[in-house]
Amino acid sequence: MAKELLKGNVAFAEAAVRNGLQAYFGYPITPQSEALEHLSGRMLELDRVFLQAESEVAAINMVYGAACSGVRVMTSTSGPGFSLMTEGLSYIAGSEIPAVVINMMRGGPGLGNIQPSQADYFLMVKTAGHGDFHPIVLAPSSVQEIIDMVGLAFELAEKYRTLVYIAGDGAIGQMMESAELPPMQEVRQERPAWATTGAQGREPNLINSLYLGAKALEEVNLRLQKKLAEIKAHEIRWQEYETEDADLLLVAYGTVGRICTSVMREARKQGLKVGLLRPQTLWPFPEERIHELAGQVRGMLVTEMSAGQMLEDVERSAAGKCPVKFYGRMGGVVPMVDEILAEVQKLDEEVSR
Repeated sequence: MAKELLKGNVAFAEAAVRNGLQAYFGYPITPQSEALEHLSGRMLELDRVFLQAESEVAAINMVYGAACSGVRVMTSTSGPGFSLMTEGLSYIAGSEIPAVVINMMRGGPGLGNIQPSQADYFLMVKTAGHGDFHPIVLAPSSVQEIIDMVGLAFELAEKYRTLVYIAGDGAIGQMMESAELPPMQEVRQERPAWATTGAQGREPNLINSLYLGAKALEEVNLRLQKKLAEIKAHEIRWQEYETEDADLLLVAYGTVGRICTSVMREARKQGLKVGLLRPQTLWPFPEERIHELAGQVRGMLVTEMSAGQMLEDVERSAAGKCPVKFYGRMGGVVPMVDEILAEVQKLDEEVSR
């Protein structure tokens, strides 16, 4: 299909429609409200379900109910709304049903502002909600990538019967880029065997996250941990740039990962052998590859729009094999190329002493 000039929020919403989205429940919150506006027209036009709930708490529980019936379902929000969803997300995880949640991060804590941020990393990656579970967390860096990741998110959610989050930010949601949408898929008619579709002629299906006996709940958790190990073995994704000869490494994701491609090019013009690793899954995290590269390079610079959250995972992965430094901006401030480049030069000086 031909490329179009698309805004990120509209692009991911339309990508969901074309990937067979059957039901959407959400509540408007900047900087992703254009997604609801788009879906409010498209879903009804196609005789699918769109409902603007009275709150994010209501929206995620509607997602929970629809997902139990085996339909392809999604919601989207931003940080304050995501916080309100955490109880429902834990119920979905405990019930082992597939659902997709897109979080266009904004500055916090509290209501903060509507500028782009990456300060929801802990909230999404270290499990949103109580209990021992991990969602799969995808991290796009462009409009095209968020389009592609919507289809991937549905596939992974249904393959593993799990939650999949897409960790975007206000910049990706608001930017306009040339991108290609997928072809329209037919809406899936059949329902999974586990779905609650009525029990006429068969034993009823029970979807539940309540287990009053400790042994029974431990068995559920052991099954979840086995599933998470399988996901870690097969679903880690990242991109590398100029790492073959790199002796300094940038690690960044999403919008900042995109900025760091320009930092890397400028650094190489100055004779610095800088590479970049951009995680595309924040969970599972590409820890083994970072560990390998830590044995190759003289130092790493982690850059985020936060006070340093992914930093902890990079430090753990590097395991002391090289110095790991950090540069971050907060409150919705987007770091510029020259700022990060200055930190790369500083790192080079420090590890050259």
